[in-house]
Amino acid sequence: MVSSTTLENGLRVVTERMEHLRSVSVGIWVDVGSRDEREEQAGFSHLLEHMIFKGTQRRTALSIAKEIDAIGGMSNAFTSRERTCFHAKVLDYHLGEIVDLLSDIFLNSLFSAEELKREQEVVLQEIKMVEDTPDEHVHQLLPQLIWPEIPMGRPILGTVESVTGATSESLKTYIHDSYAPGRIIISAAGNLDHQGLVKLVEPLFGTLGGQAGPGRTPAPEPLSGDLIKEKDLEQVHLCLGLKGVSALSPDRFPCALLNVLLGGSMSSRLFQEVREKRGLAYSVYSYLSSYSDAGMLGLYLGVEPSRTREALEVVLEVMEELGQGIEEEELAKAKEHLKGSIFLAAESTDSRMSRLAKNEFNFGRYIPYEEVAAKIQATTPEMVSSLAARILDPKELALVALGPGVEKALGKGWYRRPNIS
Repeated sequence: MVSSTTLENGLRVVTERMEHLRSVSVGIWVDVGSRDEREEQAGFSHLLEHMIFKGTQRRTALSIAKEIDAIGGMSNAFTSRERTCFHAKVLDYHLGEIVDLLSDIFLNSLFSAEELKREQEVVLQEIKMVEDTPDEHVHQLLPQLIWPEIPMGRPILGTVESVTGATSESLKTYIHDSYAPGRIIISAAGNLDHQGLVKLVEPLFGTLGGQAGPGRTPAPEPLSGDLIKEKDLEQVHLCLGLKGVSALSPDRFPCALLNVLLGGSMSSRLFQEVREKRGLAYSVYSYLSSYSDAGMLGLYLGVEPSRTREALEVVLEVMEELGQGIEEEELAKAKEHLKGSIFLAAESTDSRMSRLAKNEFNFGRYIPYEEVAAKIQATTPEMVSSLAARILDPKELALVALGPGVEKALGKGWYRRPNIS
């Protein structure tokens, strides 16, 4: 059973009771991410994700870690372009303890200068680690290509300059200006009572004040173009981007099925053609990045430098064929694959907790799994092929290529250098 309560200050509490389980997953979600940062604040949301576990008046960083371990719990946090989440999973009878701990670190973190200095070094190493991992780095470069010089395209981790420029006061100011109660959702799933959680949460969060600042700047249409980077590697890493659909779009179901057919499964056309039939790549897949007002359909493959152009030509062939039509039988299998992934994930309290918050942010209501399954089932081959013909357009393609001799490997006519360093 799903229940929802809005506190007087606008903060929302959403729960799903699963009384047959012994665990509870709890998350504090903030509708603020990297796209909401000014240039000098780049990476602040992610840095806060680290700093929030580094001590309060009541707890040191070590005692926070020990307390979570002592109740057999798991705790973590993550940052995306639009959201920041601090979450934990515990046995049901430890709910009060984990709510007390999460609320303390969320509301009362000290952000001491000493801890900040240490954590800045950790984040700088994280930035370097991504740059040293080419199959991750190309995914960071692609948004910079399609959304240049705006927060949407900046790395979630920020830059060396912005991270080292952060101070305790600037982080506190960022929280004060951004973390308004109307932007916060506390979601929980598992063996819990909704009103019991509200009674725990309300005294702690009910007095939280502040007003959300101006709304987000709408994301512009993604740009096409190419970003070619020479690097001494064994492979050429290719990341391609096309205009996708937003998380709220009525086309989200055809787009999700298109992704399954294109490269989102082992039986997908890209996987079968690129890897199984031609042996051009070990890793090849497509993925969706959907936001509140924008979306991107991405493709990745790592190839032998001498076969770069051949691999890209195969990708274009697969894209063109999808736009020409899709058989009912192929779509039926994609539907079962998509429904299977959704319902299998539903067996996790973490997944259900996350879904509660995302539904509330995106739609303002809980969307039953059965409603989603019905929308998937109602999608026709014509709907998917029409969307494919619209968005799988080579002229709208953005390409990031990272590796040895990429200009030579691509050959003439494959890239147009954008104004990006």
